[in-house]
Parts: sequence; C-alpha cells; structure tokens
Amino acid sequence: MTTQDDTTDATATHATAHAPRVAVRGEAHLEVDPEYARIGITVSARGNDRATALADLTRRNNTVIELVKSYGDAVERLETGAFSITPELTKRGKGERVRTYHGRVHIAAELTDFTALGELTTRVADLDLTRVDGPWWALRPTSPAHRHARQQAVKEAVQRAREYADALGTTLAHLIDIADIGADNAPYAYPAAPGMARAAYGGATPEAAAPLDLEPQRQTVHAQVNARFTLNPPQL
Repeated sequence: MTTQDDTTDATATHATAHAPRVAVRGEAHLEVDPEYARIGITVSARGNDRATALADLTRRNNTVIELVKSYGDAVERLETGAFSITPELTKRGKGERVRTYHGRVHIAAELTDFTALGELTTRVADLDLTRVDGPWWALRPTSPAHRHARQQAVKEAVQRAREYADALGTTLAHLIDIADIGADNAPYAYPAAPGMARAAYGGATPEAAAPLDLEPQRQTVHAQVNARFTLNPPQL
C-alpha cells in the first residue's frame, strides 16, 4: 500500500535544508496459534486383476471418506486428489505379463478441531493399506494475525522515525509514503508452516490404538514496511 499526505507540498518529497527527510523500516514478528491443520491420506489396494484392485480401492476409499465425514463440523474441507491404477509386469519370462495391479487414491482433509484431528489421524492410520501424512499447521490468508502484524510494523516505523527526530531535537512533519517491502515487485509471501508428523501404512489391530496427542505448532507471521517522513527543520 502507498499513501500520500494531502497537506504535503511538492517540496516535501525531496530532502532539503528546510524539509529534511528520514527513511525507516518497520518490522513485526508475531507468534500465534494455527487456525487449521491439513492431513494427506493415501488409500492403496492391489489385486491379480484390474477389477479386483479397483473394487478394493473403491471400498477402502469409501471407508475413509465416511470416517472423515463422521467428524462433522471439525472437518472444514475434504478433497479427493490423484487416482491411479497401475499394472505391475512380471520380471521373468519371454513375454510381458501383468503380475498384479496397484491402485491408489489421495485424499486431503483440513480440520479446525485439533482434538478430533489426533483421533482421526490415529483411526485412519489403523486402516489396511492406508497412509497418513501430516499434519501441516497453517493460518488462513484472511487471518487477523496478518493484519495485526502489518499494523505493528507500521507502528514500529513511526516509532523509529520519532526516535530519529527526538535525537535531532525536532519532530515529524509529514508522512511522504509507506509501502510493503517488495510492493513494486512481487507481493510479500508469508513463509509456509514447517513441521510434519507421519503415520505410515496401517493395518487392523485387535485393539484400537490410542489417539495421538498432537501439539499445534505455533505460526510465525512477519510483516515489513518502508516509510519516509519529513522533519521540521532541527536547530543544529
């Protein structure tokens, strides 16, 4: 964003002895709790013929979808991604023969209830030929945390400029402009949330596994701005 003080005259945009200028950078680094977590689920099946592999994959996929949907409002989003049925050829013999068929389907789910997340992750990982990856913790692009970080960065820029003015025994006169870092090039990108736990292929067990106790990973939000001000002429 860029703003211009309507009261600033033409000479205010250029540093002169009568309108000295100060340029500063404001930064903010906030740590906040994540708003949602994403997990990836890979459902697999195999069979001696394509129809068998596809039937098993369909059945297991439906089981996972029904299980995830059973958590109701705790699940904010559920999406099916890539699907594949791949033949595996025999390694021996003169002719090419299909030894078996492998089927996979990828599912992604986003949850806002982290207690339900731990239970769901455990139950899905306990299913036959089913793999769970995640969770990946994140904030929404519209999270208030981004706005708070930007506001804090602006406040710090003003505070820095005032400290320079105080050191010279004067005060700020006008705001010339204020802009996000890189606003003239590419938009500033918030770093992706690191960290991932993984549950590998699962299988049915005589007793249900205890739910995973997942601790949400704090998210770091950054904001930076450049700002320029004019000063009232100091008496040096």
